[in-house]
Amino acid sequence: MDNALRNAFHDALRNTLMGLALAGALVIHTRAEAATVTISCGTVGQEFEQCRKGAEAWAKKAGHQVKVESGPTDASEQLTVFQQQLSAGASEIDVYRVDVVWPGILGAHFIDLKPYMSEEVLSQHFPAIVKNNTVDGKLVAMPWFTDAGLLYYRQDLLEKHGQKPPTTWQELAQVAKLVQDAERKAGNTKMVGFVFQAKAAETLTCNALEWIDSFGGGTIVAEDGKVTINNPKAVEALKTAASWIDTIAPKGVLSYEEEGARGVFQSGNAVFMRNWPYAWALANAPDSPVKGKVGVVALPKGGADGKHTGTLGGWQLAVSKYSKNQEAAADLVKYLTGPEEQKRRALEASFNPTIMSLYKDPDLLKANPFYGNLLDTFTNAVARPSKVTGPKYSRVSADFRNAVHTVLSGKGKPEEQLKDLQGKLDRLSRRGKW
Repeated sequence: MDNALRNAFHDALRNTLMGLALAGALVIHTRAEAATVTISCGTVGQEFEQCRKGAEAWAKKAGHQVKVESGPTDASEQLTVFQQQLSAGASEIDVYRVDVVWPGILGAHFIDLKPYMSEEVLSQHFPAIVKNNTVDGKLVAMPWFTDAGLLYYRQDLLEKHGQKPPTTWQELAQVAKLVQDAERKAGNTKMVGFVFQAKAAETLTCNALEWIDSFGGGTIVAEDGKVTINNPKAVEALKTAASWIDTIAPKGVLSYEEEGARGVFQSGNAVFMRNWPYAWALANAPDSPVKGKVGVVALPKGGADGKHTGTLGGWQLAVSKYSKNQEAAADLVKYLTGPEEQKRRALEASFNPTIMSLYKDPDLLKANPFYGNLLDTFTNAVARPSKVTGPKYSRVSADFRNAVHTVLSGKGKPEEQLKDLQGKLDRLSRRGKW
């Protein structure tokens, strides 16, 4: 082989080897970029399964790995666990599922998501929720799905007994008693008139706030920080609710959360149920005993001069500032809160979108006929006083629900409990200066 040919061969070989080395470097670099993102998902109803399904779809699309973890079913217990993890600077969880009342409590531990979300993306969501999730100018969480309390009823039983859906709590008690007694007489001894969530947990805060607000009794703490809970309308609301126990509602409701109430209603043994919208898809599942027999309306008013209301609920997704995979985690949040994924979850499990345009989507309206009325429900929903009370909200909620539970249990009168609660919250707030 002459020198020219030998040099050409060596040059070609060197170029080939360099190309392979570069390709190998690129492969190694790509593999290094792949991340394992851990997300803490919920445990109520289909929530965990739907979260897992969406997260795995993102992982497949983005070329990452995802690890899905569950947590306590009780929201208060979840908050305690999250506070412990975040206060310790733990990096094991990248994406947190955050209740609508938690941004003010946990926001200091989350990254600002604004750099990852365009204004066009943010403008698709309910402005009030985006505002709720913005703390000190930082977007600490993205809206994932929203909620408000609703009244479920057995449409077939009301028609059978010549009744209509109630518009006031007083009407609900009358109709529930009538149908309950008639069904028991006909042989269904397990039938009860009304199930709701009365366990001394955050779920009771939501229920009780609905009762009080529907009577015109305020929101526990006003927007100016003043504690307002000790008033005649609030007393009347709690007296009304206490009268349901062991008449139209079983004593068991005192330990019910969402799934406890749904279990009774979906088994066919309750006329009315207060719950969140997620229960619709489950009530109409192929194996549900009440499939095709359920109606949904706004929660009743507190009398003729009261108002329909429902506590604003819902969950957000936030990225821990201690995460070692913040960019990938933020991309997962963007995917899960996007229109395609929110529509899928709404179709498969009735999770209410936070994207306003989806409430006019023909596919969603066909699957969830009551969606057409939900915009009004969300517009009129009552918010818990988490924004004004900030980090002290957990204490406010605990004191409130414990007082309510005492009344419902028959261990205290509403007048006495609300007077004591007013004093506690006044001291906690330093007379309105939270």
